[in-house]
Amino acid sequence: MNKLVGTVTEMQSSGNISIIKVRVGEDVFSAIILECGRESSSYRKDDAVTLLFKETEVGLAKDLSGLISFRNRFMGKIKKIDEGQLLTRVTLAYQDRFVQAVITTQAAAEMALREKEQVEWMVKTNEVTLMKNPA
Repeated sequence: MNKLVGTVTEMQSSGNISIIKVRVGEDVFSAIILECGRESSSYRKDDAVTLLFKETEVGLAKDLSGLISFRNRFMGKIKKIDEGQLLTRVTLAYQDRFVQAVITTQAAAEMALREKEQVEWMVKTNEVTLMKNPA
């Protein structure tokens, strides 16, 4: 599980659904929160939170151009590639942290991924979970 610590910067709510913006370093992530039985978000501006997202939900891209619906798109440098028969784990250096992606080995080969190479990584807004940090 990927974990990044950040601070809530903005919230938009409609009924039981909220889109929460979280600053991690210089980047801003977005997450969708479904809150059953609540009319407004339990998150507040400046709350310290941890973003959680699975390695299998991280996509990688090289030379991506054009529009795409992924809101969470960031650059990282490939630190390590662990190639398996079917799946490959790619460890990315992102800011002063690490993010891991698990992609098919076929996709990794077609992309010709190499250590120390810059790639774009992304995760859909609805795949990011937020956890409040203790005060």
